[in-house]
Amino acid sequence: MKRMAVAAVAVLAGALATTVSPAAVAAPEPSADVLAAMQRDLGLNAQQAAERLRQESAAAVLQHVAKGFAGDEFGGAWFDASIGKLVVGVTEGVTGAKADRIKQLGAEPRTVAHKEKDLDAAKTRLDAEKAPAEVTGWFVDPQANAVTITVKRGQAEVAKSFAEKAGTLAKVVETDEAPRLLKDIRGGDAYYINNAGRCSVGFAVQGGFVTAGHCGSKGDTVAGVDRSALGAFEGSSFPGNDYGWVKANSAWTPTAKVNRYGGADVVVSGHTEAAVGASICRSGSTTGWHCGVVQAKSQTVNYQEGSVSGLTRTDVCAEPGDSGGSWVSGTQAQGVTSGGSGNCTSGGTTYFQPVNEILSAYNLTLITG
Repeated sequence: MKRMAVAAVAVLAGALATTVSPAAVAAPEPSADVLAAMQRDLGLNAQQAAERLRQESAAAVLQHVAKGFAGDEFGGAWFDASIGKLVVGVTEGVTGAKADRIKQLGAEPRTVAHKEKDLDAAKTRLDAEKAPAEVTGWFVDPQANAVTITVKRGQAEVAKSFAEKAGTLAKVVETDEAPRLLKDIRGGDAYYINNAGRCSVGFAVQGGFVTAGHCGSKGDTVAGVDRSALGAFEGSSFPGNDYGWVKANSAWTPTAKVNRYGGADVVVSGHTEAAVGASICRSGSTTGWHCGVVQAKSQTVNYQEGSVSGLTRTDVCAEPGDSGGSWVSGTQAQGVTSGGSGNCTSGGTTYFQPVNEILSAYNLTLITG
């Protein structure tokens, strides 16, 4: 079986010897959006972007052929935009006619000290270890021909014993980057107050999200739907009003999305107030997605904890934990759940605090898509 695989690579290499070049490899015609993004982010013009895609398409084919051709002496491969070619790392065993053959394939051979298989083995050893908190990551870096270990600035010494597991193949690089999970703030999702009570996100705003004021007081800590730290209440008003907003930390990204629980997320496009009689839907972390109609506006509700004025009345059901959740009419943000009566088995009446009043009170900007 191994002889057959080697033979197949040899045949493919022979077939490509005179045909693989950036111009010769057919690639799907790139979309205008792709070319525009490349021009914007890579500093290219339209012609350069299209040419680079052709070069990269050729490199994608060549990397597999070159690896098979170099065999045990393969030291990794990477595309070098400065020369528009695939660079193939090879150890000293690949010289003369064999190196020339790699050039004929359309790639550029470069002598390196370590084989790819040895670098992979060193990284596997690191994967089996518990890394110090100061280490931010590690990877096989073909251009450096090393296992690069990134560590927080000024903490290289702390990573020394960890790096020793990779031996001479390790390269420690200090960085100012601190990787974090990228998590979305989405209307209708659960959040937790002081690691105890649960409410629902209303709408994302620049810097965090709005919700019901009775869910928390200023300074109360907030954890997200995954129970990781999200932020803290920056403002809250209840009773009298029933609104508040949470300032989020950098691990969370505000989005225009509202959880439709079982369907595609609703993407909020604005916050134009719906009329009495209009249809309206609500998202909450206890009962999910429910719809009904707007029955009245500017109602005062006399809760046991105190009265709240300026609420909108609906015939939509809700239950505890739905508080603070999103109300939308079409794709327009309407408000956040305050309270009500009944449940989602027998029905009921539910009130929401209009979002426009919250945005105005705290000078916030709604995230729209």
